[in-house]
Amino acid sequence: MSCGGSGGGNASTGCCGGKPVSKDSINPSSAGDVHDSVKDYYGKRLQGSDDLKTSACTTGASAMPKYIRQAIAEVHDEVVSRYYGCGLVVPQILKNTHVLDLGSGAGRDCFIVSKLVGESGSVVGVDMTEEQLEVARKHIDYHTEKFGFSKSNVAFRHGYIEKLGDAGLQDNTFDVIISNCVINLVPDKEAVLRESYRVLRDGGELYFSDVYSSDVVSEELRRDAVLWGECISGALHWEELITLAERVGFATPRLVRAAPIAMNTDDLTAKLGDLKFASATYRLVKVPASVQVASTPQCVEYDGTAENVADELEFDCRISFPAKKQVAVSAPVAAILQSSRFSRHLAFAPVAKDQVIAGAESDLNPFALLAESPEPSSGGGGCCSQPKKIKAPNESSACCAPSGATSKGCC
Repeated sequence: MSCGGSGGGNASTGCCGGKPVSKDSINPSSAGDVHDSVKDYYGKRLQGSDDLKTSACTTGASAMPKYIRQAIAEVHDEVVSRYYGCGLVVPQILKNTHVLDLGSGAGRDCFIVSKLVGESGSVVGVDMTEEQLEVARKHIDYHTEKFGFSKSNVAFRHGYIEKLGDAGLQDNTFDVIISNCVINLVPDKEAVLRESYRVLRDGGELYFSDVYSSDVVSEELRRDAVLWGECISGALHWEELITLAERVGFATPRLVRAAPIAMNTDDLTAKLGDLKFASATYRLVKVPASVQVASTPQCVEYDGTAENVADELEFDCRISFPAKKQVAVSAPVAAILQSSRFSRHLAFAPVAKDQVIAGAESDLNPFALLAESPEPSSGGGGCCSQPKKIKAPNESSACCAPSGATSKGCC
């Protein structure tokens, strides 16, 4: 149920694209009203990507790593043709993990991730549109054979992403949850985050891209059915995401990247007034209570051994870890890393006195990130415009105290 899954856009331009919905107004507080509109569009109106009326939500495959492009190339043509979104929102280091895709649609992303996690990993896709799920299930055997697996590692469940228990998903099951432009279409976003937290294992993460507003969207705009289809009316103010995530139990979200969303018509621009919208990717990590947050910053070194991540491990818009180089991070960031699946590839040591810490704790605002490096919009914008990821100056050169394994610091 997304730009990237099923049950997303209903209008003629913007993040999700497509045809206008038949109703001019919906009740944004009614899950049934929103669900019915979304299911009708993706289940019955769209038959393929050619039915979309915009290319605003399209990004070139060249923006993806080679191993991702290779995986996409192996997905069945019918599955690809029923994919109404763009890009691929997945974190690094997925081998042997158990992944959940919220709003999986016809299964394109699930099949890609199926190859990335390998036969010992697993992928579950949840979607509320039976027509899309039928396409996905029809091609499970094809991808099992294509990837050379002895048995399938992917399954699809019918259900709503704010009610994962109804889809049979148990507590503490998944290492990673992915989602691409889906949560903005759900009225009860806190329920989605709460359910995600429940089904994640300790140290697991929700890694997702969605649309956010620069201020709270008015009730009048939230009742506009066309703007729901544009992925606009249901957008959270970015500060609301931070509040909801922490209320549910996640560590403070980390902003990974952001992209501007441009409005293509004067009428739409006038209707939205001073409101701005951006697509942003965040990672929300379930840090277990057993993890002790260090009282001081930590120096972190990535060993460079993770599959498909030889050169640099990406964490957020400010912090990344070049292989064999040490980076100083704050104590909360160190706690996230120590509890995550990345930890087996990382070494931790105390930070030398007065060393610069990479990544400010306040780097959560996608609009501030975009303002740091303004670029002319190339057109429609949308949830899959080329994203911005700005690293802190010299973030990989902060000198750290010697570790127990060496007498040298990181300089």
